[in-house]
Amino acid sequence: MTTAVFSPEQIAALSAPLDRAKVQTRSQAGRSLAYLEGWQAIAEANRIFGFDGWQRETIAVHCVAERERTLGSSNRAGWGVTYTARVRIRVGDVIREGSGAGHGIDVDLGQAHESALKEAETDAMKRALMTFGNPFGLALYDKQQREVTSSAAPTPVASANPSSRPAEVAPKRQSHLPAQPEVDPSLDPLDPGTIHQLHSTIRSLPRPALEGLTKAFRKRFQVPPDAPSIADRISQRRHRDWIETFLLQHQQVVA
Repeated sequence: MTTAVFSPEQIAALSAPLDRAKVQTRSQAGRSLAYLEGWQAIAEANRIFGFDGWQRETIAVHCVAERERTLGSSNRAGWGVTYTARVRIRVGDVIREGSGAGHGIDVDLGQAHESALKEAETDAMKRALMTFGNPFGLALYDKQQREVTSSAAPTPVASANPSSRPAEVAPKRQSHLPAQPEVDPSLDPLDPGTIHQLHSTIRSLPRPALEGLTKAFRKRFQVPPDAPSIADRISQRRHRDWIETFLLQHQQVVA
């Protein structure tokens, strides 16, 4: 007798449409590409599978290119580096793998390698997670994006228990009322206690980790170069989620 890996609630969450609010876009080769950020994929895996319900393992990584190049309009001397990676995701007895590539461009060769390696691992992880369903970006591979919606509600997810019964869902009613603008929950303000806790955690980091987090935060949230600190920028739920994911990826624990 085969034991079910996923609970009915988890299956419902994996089958649910992708919330468009979680989708980012970028321009590449004259086209607009839709994608999920790495921290978003990790947050969804934690939500659906549980914080201790899935494992990620990098099983292969290779540097496939390293060359000198000029950077920006100033033509500064720098480096371009490319890595490929393969990542394995395990959820119970289910194993999925994905391959990805990452590119790093920097004046410093070490920084270029670091950026390319991280990007390759994140890309491979997202491709592996994508095979589990829409919340991890599977819906974006449909050119018409029929499973991407602007009204997706968070799906409650319980533990992986085959005996659990899914909650009944009321029939969807048609409404001719004008759609109300959605409020992105990631923009919710943090309470002072949470902000203080994050500040304390960041200050306790070793100097290399502190500098790495600060640099990455400035880049992610476009903090102006003349801003003396990122402390006053940590004010929303998305900031907390990003910091916790960064620390998780660097094997740090948020107290």
